[in-house]
Amino acid sequence: MADKAAPDATRRSQRSHRAILDAAIELVGEVGYPKLTIEAIAARAGVGKQTIYRWWPSKAAVLLDAFVALGERAAREAGGEDTYEIPDTGDLEADLKAVVRATVDELNAPGYDAPSRALAAETVINAELGAEFVRRALEPQLQLYVNRLRAAQDAGQVDPAIDPRIALELIVGPLAHRWLLRTLPLTHEYGDAVVEMALRGITVR
Repeated sequence: MADKAAPDATRRSQRSHRAILDAAIELVGEVGYPKLTIEAIAARAGVGKQTIYRWWPSKAAVLLDAFVALGERAAREAGGEDTYEIPDTGDLEADLKAVVRATVDELNAPGYDAPSRALAAETVINAELGAEFVRRALEPQLQLYVNRLRAAQDAGQVDPAIDPRIALELIVGPLAHRWLLRTLPLTHEYGDAVVEMALRGITVR
């Protein structure tokens, strides 16, 4: 009997874990981060709040895990894998524009906007969470740009003296600035223009 009970307990634990993460994403979109509470997450997920505290020390930690899981799920739905690479068709400008347009769509999506803004705000005052956010959520995405730009360098398309890490920030930095501060609408046209201007500075001519 003990052997049969263990898998059931594991499945229940997995279901509870997923329900908590889903509840955190839903609630932050509905009530905003300041009004998000462990008690509300627990109630929405159908678990006791001690279940949450057993796995996470704070609502910020729950939301970070939920945000990472959201990204992994989106990657699986898009390509069947948890990881993703920027396409390499040989046309660097087209490849970068395609991924930037996808990023614009993601940043503008209501399901992504609320949790990402909440985490961005929290990481300003919580250095430990900020480091985790960079390591788990941002750095894997930034590395994709590094990989694609290095491939372009190998192909003779990008100046070999260019630091890919700095070059990628010429692209993603303006997107993040416009999105975070809401200075102007974040559109595909804007993303295309950012890519074109960045490439003027890093490509071999």
